[in-house]
Parts: sequence; C-alpha cells; structure tokens
Amino acid sequence: MPPALVLLHGFTQTRQSWRRTVQALEGRYRAIVPDLPGHGQSSERPAGFAAATAYIRALEPDILVGYSMGGRIALHAAFTLKPQRLVLIGASPGLAGDDERAARKRADDALADRIEQIGIEAFATEWAAQPLFEGQPERVRAAAYADRLRNTPHGLAKALRGLGTGVMEPLWDRLPELDLPVTLIAGERDEKFRSIAERMRERLPRAELTVVPGAGHAAQLERPELVAAAIYQSGSPSSSVSA
Repeated sequence: MPPALVLLHGFTQTRQSWRRTVQALEGRYRAIVPDLPGHGQSSERPAGFAAATAYIRALEPDILVGYSMGGRIALHAAFTLKPQRLVLIGASPGLAGDDERAARKRADDALADRIEQIGIEAFATEWAAQPLFEGQPERVRAAAYADRLRNTPHGLAKALRGLGTGVMEPLWDRLPELDLPVTLIAGERDEKFRSIAERMRERLPRAELTVVPGAGHAAQLERPELVAAAIYQSGSPSSSVSA
C-alpha cells in the first residue's frame, strides 16, 4: 500500500485547494485531504492545536504536509506524532515574543469579529487583496476565491480564534528536537516566508529548503506540479525545483 500522505490546507481554504497537487503526485501516495476545523464541511470540529493533533493522529500519516495555517498545525503535531517525513509550505513556528503574540491575538480576534460582521463574500475579497498574494495569476486568484466561498463566517472566525498565530505556542526553541526529515518549501516571490524557512533550516537537524520558481506565498496553487515534485523528492540534496 502506498504511504499515507496527509495534506493540511491554509486559513480560508478547503480540502479542494490540494486537488491539482494530488493529481500531480500521480498516485504515488495514498492522499488524505481533510477539511481543517472551521473550514469547508468541518465547521463544527473543535478548533485548537491539541484537538487538531488528535484528529491527525487518527488519520495515521506516514508523511505530513501543511501549508501556512496547516503548516503550523503540522509542525505542532509532528512533535507528538513523529511522522516519517514533514513538509511545510509557507509556514512558521510562531511568534517568539509575548508582546508580539498578544498583539497578534488581539488583531486575530478583531478580524474574526469582522468576518462575522461582513460575511464570507466581502471577506474573501478583502483577504485576496493582501500584499501576501500579490502577483498571483488570475486563474489562481479566481480558484482561491471560489474555494474561500466554501466556508462560513462562523467557521473561519472560530478557526482564527483557535488556530491563529497569536494563540500558537512558539516552537522556535524546540526545532532542534525534531529529528526527522523536514522539507521546507517557499515560493520565490514570498520573501517573508523564504526568510522564515531559512531560519528554520538552521535550527532543524535534518532540513532542506526548496524554493519554487515563479511562485508566491501559495506555491501549491501557483505551481502544483513543482510542489508535488518537491514532496516526492523530499530527502534529496537539491535545494530548488526546476521550472
């Protein structure tokens, strides 16, 4: 039986966001793609890192892949579950400073309130306008917008309050404990998360960094075939994927 590959999507996405990546993997893995708490069809699932870890454990992942919010969850879970491999796309180990986390929590709580006030369509438009997603091809922007509409305001607000960066225990100091192969993936245009990935690589015992050419923060949406190649080639000495 092929290895179980669990893929965790980002905030405002659903399991559908992995469709083209899974297709590009061409059956090499048994892909398991859940809707995370507050998203898609799982809006009633408890939203918290401990609950998410318990849910992922039941999926019995051999390889754990996470993007952005899903990457935070995957990293948190990896310390307990110890998968064979971990792949993090545009992800962070959290905010190290207490003041910074407190400020982010206040901002996340305010954003959660706003989502519930303005509704999913208006919020989806606002979220897509962030500089973080600048430069996305129109095809990708349209697909991402349609995916966001599969969510509900209540579900996204709950996810933000329970799984936001502001409530996450910072894991920077624990990275040296994670003695398993880790592939860090960042888009070439995503300067913020490329920098974070480089810092993570310095602390992780067995990490490699893959930079996806021509991609921004959501590399798996812009270049799914290259992200699939990076997942498949995890553990190789390469530090980039060719276009």
